[in-house]
Amino acid sequence: MATLLGKAKQLGKRIIGHQDNRPEVVPVTEWVQHLSQDPKRDAINFVEGLFPITGWITRYNFGWLYGDVIAGLTVGMVVVPQSMSYAQIATLPPEYGLYSAFVGVLIYCLFATSKDVSIGPVAVMSLTISQIIKHVQESHPNEWEGPQIATTVAFICGIIVLGIGFLRLGWIVEFIPAPAVSGFMTGSAINIVSGQVPGLMGITGFDTRAATYKVIINTLKGLPRTKLDASFGLVALFFLYAIRITCDWLGRRYPRRQRIFFFLSVFRNAFVILVLTIASWLYCRHRKSSSGKYPIKILQDVPRGFKHVGTPNIDKNLVSALASELPVATIILLLEHIAISKSFGRVNGYKINPNQELIAIGVTNLIGTCFAAYPATGSFSRSALKSKSGVRTPAAGILTSIVVIVALYGLTPAFFWIPTAGLSAVIIHAVADLVASPRQVYSYWRVSPLEFIIWAAAVLVTIFSTIENGIYTSVCASAALLLIRIAHPRGYFLGKVTLHLGAGPRPDEPEQSREVYVPLKPKGRLMNADVKVVPPAPGVVVYRLEDSFIYPNSSSVNSTIVDYVKAHMKRGVDMSQIKLSDRSWNDPGPRPGHDENAENNKRPDLRAIVLDFSSVSQIDTTGVQSLIDTRNEVERWANHPVEFHFATILSPWIRRALVAGGFGTGTTPSDLPKEIAAVVPYRGFEGDIGQLTRFPDEETPVHEEQRSKAVEAGDHAPIALQDTPFFHLDIVQAVRAAEASASYAATSHVSSSITEDTKDPSLLKE
Repeated sequence: MATLLGKAKQLGKRIIGHQDNRPEVVPVTEWVQHLSQDPKRDAINFVEGLFPITGWITRYNFGWLYGDVIAGLTVGMVVVPQSMSYAQIATLPPEYGLYSAFVGVLIYCLFATSKDVSIGPVAVMSLTISQIIKHVQESHPNEWEGPQIATTVAFICGIIVLGIGFLRLGWIVEFIPAPAVSGFMTGSAINIVSGQVPGLMGITGFDTRAATYKVIINTLKGLPRTKLDASFGLVALFFLYAIRITCDWLGRRYPRRQRIFFFLSVFRNAFVILVLTIASWLYCRHRKSSSGKYPIKILQDVPRGFKHVGTPNIDKNLVSALASELPVATIILLLEHIAISKSFGRVNGYKINPNQELIAIGVTNLIGTCFAAYPATGSFSRSALKSKSGVRTPAAGILTSIVVIVALYGLTPAFFWIPTAGLSAVIIHAVADLVASPRQVYSYWRVSPLEFIIWAAAVLVTIFSTIENGIYTSVCASAALLLIRIAHPRGYFLGKVTLHLGAGPRPDEPEQSREVYVPLKPKGRLMNADVKVVPPAPGVVVYRLEDSFIYPNSSSVNSTIVDYVKAHMKRGVDMSQIKLSDRSWNDPGPRPGHDENAENNKRPDLRAIVLDFSSVSQIDTTGVQSLIDTRNEVERWANHPVEFHFATILSPWIRRALVAGGFGTGTTPSDLPKEIAAVVPYRGFEGDIGQLTRFPDEETPVHEEQRSKAVEAGDHAPIALQDTPFFHLDIVQAVRAAEASASYAATSHVSSSITEDTKDPSLLKE
């Protein structure tokens, strides 16, 4: 109890400040202590966090088992034909797709924080592997085979992603927005579909890994060369869509049997491949030519079991040869998985740990290299299927891995007769769902037209160049947009609107109202156009920042405030009395015949600036220096001190930074720092160049006790901390305090003017 009272007293002191004039700031030691209060416990939690399965496996029950068995077997029936199909995209033998599928679903369940995600070969990653294999073999012909290249990519990317997960850098994927991901996914899907159409139709004679537009053109030119494979591929594609559409319609027509129709639709891949395999066997078994070829292209020999298990062969020369291709492979590996896992976590009401997911992906791919697997990541189609099947825990992956093992050891003789055109149909059917729908694309345009442009650029670059360039385009364009938004934050000069809330609950209570601050010039349909926005009192400027105040945007905010002051506030020095030779080169004055003071004398005298920090979460050294520069420039323009009031500072670190810059405390002008982040020290001026440009007759700022005299009886005094009277808890109190100061200063100025005027004998006679 005593400890709690002690902490409460410390908290109270931190809230109200010391009784003396020195403001209390947050000590750095407090931040260091909060990093880790119990290092031993944190280390144990970290180790336990590597294996989330330990948190739920001891409470596993038969209810969970039922859901996992159904989901695991269902995904297994889909992953076998899909894995062999995706290996075909990667230009690898079909067994390598099965290797990747087995390792992915088995290892992931030990590290997963998502119950829905299914790890294995995916279309976009397979396409990337094919591009990498093509690149390496063109630059180093006949040195390395495709499987070794693919396994090496899995090994290196696994190490990189594992390191990112251990270093807790999973937040970096948040820098790539959803439209950018959708853009290169859509472009990649179009690329994959265009590359599989020749296989679907039996057309050969050109490179299907070239740019998408070239593949489409060559396919159209090759239509007269269509072979018998088209009869298998087109029929398979037709029945895949027919079964899905029919089952979806029946599910809506008969809601009580919707689950039955769902599973019938799920097995369409396996059913179509089974029928095609039987048809291929019946047609081809007696039609083998003397050269060993069959009338249609079939898989033929698929090795039984894990033929290539062993230590991975990592050649350092090969690593050097494919080094330039590793960034794009790593981006796809982590980005696609995190996007999918977060999506299903959001839909199904649980939260995933991005860092742990990256660790799972890294470990999966590292172990996969021992099975000759190529890179595996989260699959959207299989994850959606797993979720709809009623999966309960990540253990469903174990059942899926059993199905893959059965296929590897018991079904490889049947795989011999699978027509490749049928696999192309499976690929096209699965990948077509990755293309963004028109409704989704239109939503990008409605929400953010700039992000729609990024989406379109990613799609077009992927189609007319490569998937690698498409990814780099979307990432770089997103980074550029982020920097632009940071460097040019939104901010508004505010005015007041009074909201009338009506009378109180009792008849004798007066009408209640509330003050709200909105932009002086609202843009768009922000509010009713008939509402009149009242500007602050003359001499007061109210500005709201809509972003953190840090080094990329501090200069922009400084320019905005200073330019506004120079355009709307009175200049304190009569420039008409200054010789042209004494004026600054960058302020030469008006052209001959123009009165410089005619417009200036109509403007109010600047007394206070109110900055609303309610949206500011961070401030750095450059930001504080920019505020100091703003203070120096506006005071130089006004030729007297200007008060700076701050509203709604919620962070003690922002308060600490502003106090270090001389704000909030009511310090006299001679004590204010003129420069807090000197880039070049000015020797001989004691490090303070501000003394050279300071106005001669400095006034003392209006202190809290003087301001309170200007507030009429009945008004609420500003709610401020004792040591920082210019920091206010809300914008209303800050503006009231600033207007009271401006009113007091104006009254003092008039009084002093009358006193000076009475010294004129002619006025005394009157």
